[in-house]
Amino acid sequence: MRLPTLLVCVCFGLPAWAAPAGDAGKGRAVFAEQCVMCHNAASTEKKLGPGLKGLFKLDKLANGKKATEQNIRGQIDNGGNGMPPYKDLLNDREKEDLIAYLKTL
Repeated sequence: MRLPTLLVCVCFGLPAWAAPAGDAGKGRAVFAEQCVMCHNAASTEKKLGPGLKGLFKLDKLANGKKATEQNIRGQIDNGGNGMPPYKDLLNDREKEDLIAYLKTL
C-alpha cells in the first residue's frame, strides 16, 4: 500500500533530504550584493578574487581542492586566501541560492 505514504508526503511535506535546490535567480541577487565587488561572474578574469565563470567545470579551485558543491560551500563559509568568511553573513537559504547561481556561470 503506497497510498498512505504518498498522503503523508503531500500533507506533511517532503523530508529534508528531498528539499529542492537553491533558486539561481535569488542567488544572482546574493552575488550582486555580496560577491560582485571581488569576483567576475561573466569571465575568468581576476578582480580581487578569481573570476567565477565556469566554476563548477574547473578541475580545481584556487585553493587546490576539487570544484565540488561541498568544497565551494566550504570556501563561502570559511573564506581564505584574502576572502572573508561568509558563514555568519549569509543564511543557509542564501548560500543554496548562491550555489545554484554559481552553477549557471
